[in-house]
Amino acid sequence: MRTAYSVETVRAAERELMARVPEGALMQRAAAGLAVVCAEVLGKVYGSRVVLLVGSGDNGGDALYAGARLARRGAGVSAVLLSPERVHEGGLRALRRAGGRVVAPDGAEGVLRGAGLVVDGIVGIGGKGGLRAAASQLVGSVRELGVPVVAVDLPSGVDADSGVVVGEAVRADVTVTFGAYKPGLLIDPGREYAGVVRLVDIGLELGGGAGGGAGGGAGGEVEALQYADVASLLPMPTGESDKYRRGVVGIVAGSARYPGAAVLAVAGALRGGAGAVRYVGHAADAVIARFPETLVSAGPPSKAGRVQAWVAGPGLGDDAERLADVVGADVPVLIDADGLRLADAGAVRGRSAPTLLTPHAGEAAALLGVAREEVERGRLDAVRELAGRYGATVLLKGSTTLVAAPGPSGGAAVRVNPTGTPWLATAGSGDVLSGLAGALLAAGLDAEDAGAVGAYLHGLAGRHAADGAPVGAQDVAEAIPAAWRDVRG
Repeated sequence: MRTAYSVETVRAAERELMARVPEGALMQRAAAGLAVVCAEVLGKVYGSRVVLLVGSGDNGGDALYAGARLARRGAGVSAVLLSPERVHEGGLRALRRAGGRVVAPDGAEGVLRGAGLVVDGIVGIGGKGGLRAAASQLVGSVRELGVPVVAVDLPSGVDADSGVVVGEAVRADVTVTFGAYKPGLLIDPGREYAGVVRLVDIGLELGGGAGGGAGGGAGGEVEALQYADVASLLPMPTGESDKYRRGVVGIVAGSARYPGAAVLAVAGALRGGAGAVRYVGHAADAVIARFPETLVSAGPPSKAGRVQAWVAGPGLGDDAERLADVVGADVPVLIDADGLRLADAGAVRGRSAPTLLTPHAGEAAALLGVAREEVERGRLDAVRELAGRYGATVLLKGSTTLVAAPGPSGGAAVRVNPTGTPWLATAGSGDVLSGLAGALLAAGLDAEDAGAVGAYLHGLAGRHAADGAPVGAQDVAEAIPAAWRDVRG
């Protein structure tokens, strides 16, 4: 498990460690790791030209000390000081002793033009509210010149706790983060700015070890499943399994206008390991034509036969009656698409069995009564707010898919999905995910695990299916077994 911690938690761990080690030891550990990564990006250090963008405080100090290490290896290092009056004095002395030089901001463009690498040490993890004008202009120049960038701890302009970007921000090729992952490195839009994230262990104690080991640790804000975590959660049949032990999932989806939504949800459920699929809806002919193994019922859902979980909503139209029947069931229920619009919030909160809601940003905005842009800017806050309002687990789809369990703010970590491809932004892809996650619910996974594992497999299937080219939702469904085998190794 990759676990990310809030700035407050990281700062507390740093203070505790600094009280036990010699003064400056943490910064030297960070600078050493940063210099190693910079050298890897450069390929050849001797004779290279490196520009440090240096702000105030420890973030700038890390950059200066790392620059001194590179200068001692023969690099020509120039430091652009954005706040000369508040520069880290020890780091600046070290750079000058190593042969580095200082450049005023108005001379930055000249040194940037010949640079092989830019090190972003403008703002650290405590930065809020966007970059100041001088820094913003400098960052814009770096982007226009196309020089490779290594960010120190976090790209400047990205909020460490949320990934929110206000105005200009550094777009890094590599981000070297110290001690622990920060939520803003794993959640878009911040994740997009971070590039490849490299973690340097500086000895912080955060429960799960540096950066959060398997199972995470106290205070974790965000966690991302890795292959081994997903593999351990996948339901696997045994010699005694039958369709009920494997899980029967009911699908209430599709309409005369949108029969394909039903077909795709059923495809996701069958490829996702369901022992059987019961379908209730107006697209029975289309479903049977594509998947003759489906058990079709005229309904209502409560009379369709035994299921271990329900999926309701994709392409449902205005069939509120069938949705209400599903919400009243005493088994886990996944609600998506039209079902989100039709579901009564009070009825969802009153359910005794688990509920998983799977909105995209537009649907989440409608449920919260805010603009879509507000959800996209603050995905972490939005998914937590929805989970709290509905008393349900919420899977917020998007460039970064998040899964939040219901509970008080600051409770369980939000799951962030690390897989996927932009090619998944295609009609019907979400219907496949609904069926897949529904099958995992029926197999016995709790709502949080079903959502997180479903999103992981769905994203991996998208990669397999696309392979760098356009892909359709049916292709994604067909690639789920390949993703499953990939995870199982």
